[in-house]
Amino acid sequence: MTIINNALSGALAAQIALAASSHNIANLQTKGYTRQSALLMALGPGASGRSAGNGVQVTSLLRFSDSYKTQAMWRANSELGAYSQSQQYLTQLESVMGDSSASLSAGIDDFFKAINAVAGDPGSTPLRQQVLTAANLMGERFNGLNNVFNSQLTSVRQQRSALVDSANVDISTIARLNQKIIETQASGVSASSLIDARDQAIDDLSAKMGLEVSDNPDGSRDVSLKGGQALVIGSMHGSLKAAATADSPQAFSVTFANSTFTLDASKLGGQLGGLTQFEINTLLPLQKDVDMLAQEVVRLVNDQLTDGYTAPGVNGTPLFVYTPGNGANMIKTVEGFKAQDLAFSSNGTPGDTGNLLKLAALKSESITLPGIGKVLLSDADTQMLGKLAVDSKINKASLKTADTVRVQSIDDWQSTSGVNEDEEAVKLVEFQRMYQANMQVIQIANSLFDATLAMMQ
Repeated sequence: MTIINNALSGALAAQIALAASSHNIANLQTKGYTRQSALLMALGPGASGRSAGNGVQVTSLLRFSDSYKTQAMWRANSELGAYSQSQQYLTQLESVMGDSSASLSAGIDDFFKAINAVAGDPGSTPLRQQVLTAANLMGERFNGLNNVFNSQLTSVRQQRSALVDSANVDISTIARLNQKIIETQASGVSASSLIDARDQAIDDLSAKMGLEVSDNPDGSRDVSLKGGQALVIGSMHGSLKAAATADSPQAFSVTFANSTFTLDASKLGGQLGGLTQFEINTLLPLQKDVDMLAQEVVRLVNDQLTDGYTAPGVNGTPLFVYTPGNGANMIKTVEGFKAQDLAFSSNGTPGDTGNLLKLAALKSESITLPGIGKVLLSDADTQMLGKLAVDSKINKASLKTADTVRVQSIDDWQSTSGVNEDEEAVKLVEFQRMYQANMQVIQIANSLFDATLAMMQ
């Protein structure tokens, strides 16, 4: 009977090992799946000194998981998220501001070209009309770019709000799966699939923000922000909120166990942190620079025109109207302004172009922009575009590095936890032979038993 029992335990163990390998192969393409293997242990002999042992048993199903590699994969995901979200906005801004048909530089150049063109014949109505046309077109370029800024600002804030909602779903999912894992493992049933689902939810959350994850003896995992604010403790979880105000549109808070903490969104990491960094460090400063450039153009041109004369004793009037914060109408020409209202004369004498020359010279006037400093009016847009290009290039380089690190971390994780087809194929052959061998032992044991019975008859 000992021979049969040993062989039966071996056959059963081989069946469990084959089932584990078949399950691995079935989940070959399942995202986040951690491979398993039957852990075999020999059963020791009984009280008799002449017993070799009592076969084999499967003590557990082993999950091939490396906590360090898993944590590294989550950290890499946060870094990738931080740079990936902002790049699309940077690329769009570069494209718009660098396009000759939409750039501010081209609009400003065309305006001053029209002013220079009229110098040869200051009384020409068509040439004066070209100045008004160029003025309108320059204003539309400012308005169009400001519309792009406002559109991006709205998109960033909507996307950030959507990410918060998605993050809250991930947070509640992690807590719910923690509870199921605790209950399942307490009943002695394998919780591997639940652990995989929980870790996949953590991976999804790590793309949205930087996380700290710690393991608990009961199989659950606690999740907190880099700043220490708890998101998940066992089966308990908190919630994030985008609590924007007029003074702080990037404000966030996290509520846990009836306590609410205000968060610095720019330090959250991941997609949320990346979007906030882009808004604070690139988009808003750039919009402020363009707004200041618009104010300076309006101020310089209007002041110069009002210093001139359209006729003896008749002072010029402003050409532009500046409206702060209005994307579609930030710069407009004064309604009803006509070509003959352009005050090109410095004293009102017909044919005098003294004020016209001063207008043309404004292109070389120095202005001060908040994000750049002192710069020539003609170079302001080029300087802003150059700074934007540098920011975009740095972000692209960081994004490429983060993507490489993420790919490497996934490969490292796969080398431990992923399913290897060749390895599983070998296991299938080995455990199939193990099963067949044990069944052969049972067959031999039955033959011996039958022979023994025959001898006793």
